[in-house]
Amino acid sequence: MSLQLPNLNGLRAFEASGRHQNFRAAADALGVTQGAVAQHVRALEGQLGQKLFERKSKGLAFTPAGRAYHGHISEAFALIAKASEALRPNIHRVTISVTPTFASKWLIPNLPDLSTRHPEIDLRVLATENVSSFHSDGIDLAVRQGKMSTTASIDSHYLFSNEIIAVAAPSILGDIPLPMSAQRLASFPKLHDGHDLWSRFLSAMGVANTSERGTRVNQTALAIDAAIAGQGAALASRFLVERDIESGRLVEISSQTISSVADFHLLSRKGSQISPAVKQVVQWLLGKAA
Repeated sequence: MSLQLPNLNGLRAFEASGRHQNFRAAADALGVTQGAVAQHVRALEGQLGQKLFERKSKGLAFTPAGRAYHGHISEAFALIAKASEALRPNIHRVTISVTPTFASKWLIPNLPDLSTRHPEIDLRVLATENVSSFHSDGIDLAVRQGKMSTTASIDSHYLFSNEIIAVAAPSILGDIPLPMSAQRLASFPKLHDGHDLWSRFLSAMGVANTSERGTRVNQTALAIDAAIAGQGAALASRFLVERDIESGRLVEISSQTISSVADFHLLSRKGSQISPAVKQVVQWLLGKAA
């Protein structure tokens, strides 16, 4: 069965009249005459068989039925507006896919600068370990680690080298002299993440890992947070912990570093396929990384 809906013009006139409690103000909002609004409301009342307003000398007042009906109609118009807005292309919206660690330890702390420089940009951050698709996932930009190269459809921009350093909170170090010796670090409580780089780090110092004590987590961001909480030493990319080192929450505890071929790159569609807002975010990211 098809729904017997009231006349749409009548509903619009009723919603505006109820919102303004006045036919003249409703007419101004809708861009029609006061008489047209009053006529549409009368026709709607006739269709429904219900009086929706009490006409007063200074405006309108809902009847009990009108008040209840107006609440439902307002919700319906809001839903239609929301659905319609979702279909319209937003030239200022930019969706970027990043790992959770990159999001929490670098991107989000730097977002106030983007908002100051480009307040019109609506940045959506998709934090995931999964590789997102520009087409099926609707993303505009992605930050990923590894050997990346520009292709026929994708541009690759270098962001950060992946220099790994060892860090810990001052509270856990006590009077241990820094930089920490290889032997002391080998026996020190460690925080292990999904990259599991401690054996390689200590091997570069010429010692074996003599302590497996410490928390194991699946993301570097969690290992960094645990290090800040004084639970052990963590390994992390230098650029991810620079703020924490500058603030004194963390200290670099070893002169040893290791590097990885998995540097960080920014991926975007080719220039002719991206919006001005996406281009502005690309330039901002490259500038902040530099």
